[in-house]
Parts: sequence; structure tokens; C-alpha cells
Amino acid sequence: MDAANRLPARSHGGADGQGVPLHDFSSNSNACGPCPQALAAVQQADASAYPDPDYSSLRGQLAAFHGVPVHRVLLAGSASEFIFRVTSLAAQRAGAAVCLPPYSYGDYAQAARAWKLPVVAEPAQAQLRWACDPSSPLGAAQAGLNQLADARALCVLDRAYEPLRLGDAMALHAETLRLFWQLWTPNKALGLTGVRAAYVLAPAGSEDAVAQLESLAPSWPVGAHGVAMLQAWTLPAVQAWLAGSLVSLREWKARQIALCESLGWACLPSEANFFCARPAVPQGISLTQALAQLRLQGIKLRDTTSFGLPGHVRLSVMPPAAQDALAAAWSVFCASN
Repeated sequence: MDAANRLPARSHGGADGQGVPLHDFSSNSNACGPCPQALAAVQQADASAYPDPDYSSLRGQLAAFHGVPVHRVLLAGSASEFIFRVTSLAAQRAGAAVCLPPYSYGDYAQAARAWKLPVVAEPAQAQLRWACDPSSPLGAAQAGLNQLADARALCVLDRAYEPLRLGDAMALHAETLRLFWQLWTPNKALGLTGVRAAYVLAPAGSEDAVAQLESLAPSWPVGAHGVAMLQAWTLPAVQAWLAGSLVSLREWKARQIALCESLGWACLPSEANFFCARPAVPQGISLTQALAQLRLQGIKLRDTTSFGLPGHVRLSVMPPAAQDALAAAWSVFCASN
């Protein structure tokens, strides 16, 4: 592939070429984690043997957890793996096109580009329609969600941040939700983003599409550690830990927003464990330069340009000590510029 046709580099939070940040605001992992019970399950996983290729027990646990038939549960290597897989299914449909949220995770568009599918603004023109609630990077309900659903299209609801919702309930009506493919990635809620595993709840009556998606999956998309994490996800003790963590996250979020506003940053509304803000960057300095200087001090924020929101950063909610480190680093940066 020549340079003109090469896909653009992807932008992600978390570890980078400088290693794991000392205070990582760029990844939306639960800052209360890792969940002790889930971590123990992952550490005790037997990596010496293949998992069951059909994941029969795991699929049964997930089906019971959500109250759906087993045949509606699909396993995925990660959310990103499923994004590319379902896009490949959409590409097989005549006149396929993709509809994205106004601001969205870059892999939706990346997968569309990889399959040379057009991205359209009107949902009615798209065979694959992406939705997210709480959305990323804003952490708020995506506008017009209830108008996206159509049983004739592949309507996928990314529920990565549903377990980390700190505010209002989901905007989708129950009768509309049943038309969506629901993509769940518990590793963020459990504080275990290094464990790659996800699952999907298919809409009722979508057996043919389920079979097609299964045929497009590699063998053993989820390894032993991912299986252990997803099994732990369904346990009452793990769900109780998660509920308790939301109490701390709400308190930390209020403090963090107040701190950012005290720095002169404009914070946007959010219902999740993260929010966006426009930093008050000194005149003559770009946001990219500011973030690079913070990174040298062990602070990493997520530039939201790749989401379609330039001039802003996305900050996950972090403990008070990390917040204070951010404020101190920003003071040093401003004083030197």
C-alpha cells in the first residue's frame, strides 16, 4: 500500500511510547479498579489449555445475566474486533454505507475506510448505524437515538460506558433498544483494560446475521483470561463492587470538574466517568504542545480531535491525588509559557 492510500494512524488513550503514564486521564478505565474479584479470576485462569471453542458455559452465564436466550450471545475478541467484523458483514450488503454519531470513537470510521464504505449523514441511507450511550468523548446521550433503529439495518449500540454511567438513565426507549445489537466491554468498568474480551447481544429474530457473524470470527476469539474476566463480570460480588465504585466516582467527578474550572477550563456536560473540557492554553501555544509538556510530567490527557471535537480534551475521573498532580503540572506548564 502506497503512502497516499495508507490509513491514518489511530489515536488512543492509555500507554504510549513513553510507557504507562503516572496519572492517566486519557483512558476511561474505572479509576477505582481493578476489581479485586475479577482480577483474582484473571490471575487464576488456566492459560495452558484452549478455552471451549463454543464458549458454551460462558455464553450461558452471559445469557442468564441479561435474561436473553443463549443463541443471542456472541463473543468478540474486543469491541474493536467486533467493530471491524460487523463492518465486514455490512460490506456484503448491496449499496452498503455507514452512519456515525456526530462525535465518535475512531474505529467506527476506520473500519468503514478499510472496507471502502461511504460514511453518510442520514441513517436511512446506511446499512450499518452506530450509536453510543453514554457517548464518547462527551459522555452524554447521543441525540436522535430513538430515530436510528430499523430492523432492516445493522443498528449497533456501543454500551462500553453503560456500567460507568453516573447520571441519568439511558435515552433509548425499551421498545427501541430491542432492535439494536448491544456491544458490551466490561474491562473498562472492571479496571482491567489490558484484558481484551467483549460480547454482543443480538436482536431477537436475527439468527441469519448471527450465523454470518460467527462465520466471520476467528477460532477462539477470546482467550482464557478474557473468559475468566467475562465470567467474573456476571457474579453478584463483582456487580456489588461496581455499584460501590460509582459512589466514589461521583464524588471524584464533582471535585475534578471544580478543579478544572478553577484552572479556567470550560467543562462540557457528561453522565459518565469522563468528561470533555477546553483547556485555557496560553496564547501562542497549541493544545498539542501543551499536552506533550504535560506528558513529560507524567500526566496524559486525551486530545479529542480524532473524535471530531478539536480544541478539547477528554478526562477520565481520577482520584484526588491524580487531580492535584494535574493542577500542579498545569501550573508549572503555564508558568513556563
